Amino acid sequence: MKGFVFSKYTPPQEQSPFDKLFNLFMELLHYTSGDAAEALNWLTQLDREHRITDDDYGVGDFIEDLKQQGYIQENPQDGAYRVTAKTEKTIRKRSLDEIFGKLKKTRQGNHHTFRSGQGDELNPETRPYEFGDALDAIDFTGSLKNAFINNGVDRLSLKQDDLEIHEMDFKTQTSTVLMIDISHSMILYGEDRITPAKKVAMALSELITTRYPKDTLDIVVFGNDAWQIEMKDLPYLQVGPFHTNTVAGLELSMDLLRRRKNPNKQIFMITDGKPTCLKIGNKYYKNSFGIDSRILNRTLNLAGQLRRIKIPVITFMIAQDPYLQSFVRTFTEVNNGKAFYSSLDGLGQFIFEDYERNKRKRVK
Repeated sequence: MKGFVFSKYTPPQEQSPFDKLFNLFMELLHYTSGDAAEALNWLTQLDREHRITDDDYGVGDFIEDLKQQGYIQENPQDGAYRVTAKTEKTIRKRSLDEIFGKLKKTRQGNHHTFRSGQGDELNPETRPYEFGDALDAIDFTGSLKNAFINNGVDRLSLKQDDLEIHEMDFKTQTSTVLMIDISHSMILYGEDRITPAKKVAMALSELITTRYPKDTLDIVVFGNDAWQIEMKDLPYLQVGPFHTNTVAGLELSMDLLRRRKNPNKQIFMITDGKPTCLKIGNKYYKNSFGIDSRILNRTLNLAGQLRRIKIPVITFMIAQDPYLQSFVRTFTEVNNGKAFYSSLDGLGQFIFEDYERNKRKRVK
């Protein structure tokens, strides 16, 4: 007969008033594109409507704590608040925890391949020593065992033929360009697509800099034009009144990857639509209605060029329109890349899984 075991109940610890407001403040910063003053204003309005705080600790106290702990700074001239580098780092870290929180810790910089040789991580397999092998890879236990077997235990004599070497695994280095669509459609139709895209970009940048520091990540945004941004700029990224110049984004990405010397290169493109813009000379050619053949052909030509230089484009399509997905399928076939038709919630998991999968390949 089964019985019951009673133990002392320990209620979960409640968050401190600061932590409760801090979590909300950090989330609001995503939607205000890093505008601390606007986020604090929204926080004040939420407090008025929903009574988040009490008489012992209010929003004013929270602002003072933010300043004292170095999360915000006050402009002495106009009194405006702005976030600090500490806050930018915290936003990226929280994005990483939110999106890739199930990752297991490993040694930094490792992307294992299925090829052994003169890499930089020992594996259990051994082989006879060959001229030129690194001395720090010698398996001394196995080598001494061979010496005893070959020469007897009475007189130790260690010769080159007795030496065994640990096999070593290659670890690939990967250069990635993350392209983010900031055209106006990323906030159209009542759906905020840019905020999840920013969160994923911040999580991926934090993942690479902390877990894979040997890898490189460049971030490109594209609207009517394309330009490179720094990792610290991600919280402030906003959608503009732009069309979608995918060609400009791909051309800039190619230029950035040409400067990288390692052989493993890839482009991640987060978009919600088809290309609608080209820059010809100093003028913009735009057409938002249907798929313009002039724009389409330039885009597909670039997809083919990238395929020839072995740079796959992994497209993350965050729109469900079959008409738009048809373009992505065509682009992917020409490039021989990959396409994922993701919901906003599943975007981060898709990107991480493919990023990991692409590392498990031979260095050519």
